[in-house]
Amino acid sequence: MNVTPAVWLITIAVTIAFFVYEFFAHVRKPHEPSIGESARWSAFYIGLALLFGVGIGMVSGWGFGGEYFAGYLTEKALSIDNLFVFLIVMSGFAVPKAYQQKVLMIGIIIALVLRGIFIAVGATLIDNFSWIFYIFGALLLVLAYRQAFSSHESDPANGRAVRLARRILPITDDYHRDRIAVRIDGKRFFTPMLLVIIAIGVIDLVFAVDSIPAIYGLTEEAYIVFTANAFALMGLRQLFFLIGGLLERLVYLAQGLAVILAFIGVKLVLHAMHVNELPFINAGEPMLWAPEIPIWFSLAFIGATIAAATVASLAKTRGQGHAGPPTAEDEREIADATTDR
Repeated sequence: MNVTPAVWLITIAVTIAFFVYEFFAHVRKPHEPSIGESARWSAFYIGLALLFGVGIGMVSGWGFGGEYFAGYLTEKALSIDNLFVFLIVMSGFAVPKAYQQKVLMIGIIIALVLRGIFIAVGATLIDNFSWIFYIFGALLLVLAYRQAFSSHESDPANGRAVRLARRILPITDDYHRDRIAVRIDGKRFFTPMLLVIIAIGVIDLVFAVDSIPAIYGLTEEAYIVFTANAFALMGLRQLFFLIGGLLERLVYLAQGLAVILAFIGVKLVLHAMHVNELPFINAGEPMLWAPEIPIWFSLAFIGATIAAATVASLAKTRGQGHAGPPTAEDEREIADATTDR
């Protein structure tokens, strides 16, 4: 896939333009989005992502198009898991609904920047060290196990970074609209909004460790990795308000993501064996008998796993869902009762 520097610059510029527009059109004035507004913009961004994938297929070939769609589906699923943790953070810090948009926007921007850094590092490693696929594969298998079986009982609102910030910074007890810092009696104080942003940033870093090796297991094209991540994050803010009441019903999402991560981990290890150069494995010779899983199978497997996890979750929680976004009381109950990410 031949991507010129000009195409990269245009893509990055358009991505930045979308987020700038989002801020000035929707986030700058604090408000809680309606279901209609959230649905329209979610549909717009999903449709745009699908059209972009069709464009990649028509211009660069459907092999690359398939890699993009598989990567986009995987990143979107991981992003929805990310939303669930964002919901817990919002509840833990009791962020007023009118200010949640700003927190989400900042969190999404942090996520995109961190993933951009990870993408660049990952591309450099892949170009220079073929054995990195062993590392990525093993990492994903470990993450898959943790996703499926580990209990995440830590409270993001009381994480190490947040506790450190509370000790060294003057923090007010109350929010002052959506401001991060205020002056009181001539002294500068930070508001709980800063702690929320710190917690979101730490969570974004953790999720970047999951998502970047996962998508590099589906494509080695840095451009596809970046655009799939960008489109997965676009519209995430609106999706939060659209499906907020359904997030707690996706009880099998973690298990579904574990299956996907494990599948990609195995795919990466098989690919590493196929291109092996490590002298202490098979005398440094490639193991050509190791199968290469085709992208069409990966796409079908990921799509089927997401669908199965969603259907099973909704069937399991039938009659327990909410007609709309959770109330403040609902959110407190989720924050208190949730033990999984």
